[in-house]
Amino acid sequence: MSLQQMKKRRSIRQYTGQDISDSLLNELLETAVRASNTGNMQLYSVVITRDQANKVKMAPAHFNQPMVTAAPVVLTCCADANRFVKWAEQRNAQPGFNNFQTFIAAMIDAVIFAQAFCTAAEEKGLGICYLGTATYNADKIIEALSLPQLVVPVATITAGWPAGTPEQPERLPLEAIIHHESYTDYTSGAINALYKEKEELSANKQYVKENNKETLAQVFTDVRYARSNNEYFSEVYLGVLKAQGFMD
Repeated sequence: MSLQQMKKRRSIRQYTGQDISDSLLNELLETAVRASNTGNMQLYSVVITRDQANKVKMAPAHFNQPMVTAAPVVLTCCADANRFVKWAEQRNAQPGFNNFQTFIAAMIDAVIFAQAFCTAAEEKGLGICYLGTATYNADKIIEALSLPQLVVPVATITAGWPAGTPEQPERLPLEAIIHHESYTDYTSGAINALYKEKEELSANKQYVKENNKETLAQVFTDVRYARSNNEYFSEVYLGVLKAQGFMD
């Protein structure tokens, strides 16, 4: 994908009825597995869901977002130490991977694979969308996909042929993200300048009005990502890590 194409990319949530061929999907997967990973252990697995009945079964775990059942392909990318541990044990090695450090390494591996897949898919003209619900309802996804110990979902991706071209979402200016040599903390004036364009977009002003809030920040903190929800899903995910053997 060219730099110009990457700059124009957007998440696609609506798809045509056209399927993704096995040959194309395999090409994308073979490309994505060439991505970087921790110590060349490839501590991740990917569950591909194409069967419609299985998508319907999995949809409640993703808050029934319509793209789960509409997309021809759903990928659940998982942090996976299970396979490596089994290999080590069968070769008279003593693995020490039932810990949080290994989960972090495996999570990074899974996310790097996921992004490599997405970039390759978009290069071929497909549209993709990440679903944050992979971690919100990890316990339900584990049940739906029969994930064993030391396997935890970290990212779900829907993929398909785009049905239209949605508006490209805004991004903060580069100077909001980049720090040179060391971190420079933000003054109140800098915060005002960096968020000015985002706050002045008509769509974001409408969000504020619709939610009866004073500021766009309140929409994020009170409605979209409320403290109570963050704390609840944090407890769920920590419980999943313990149950799956990453935090004894």
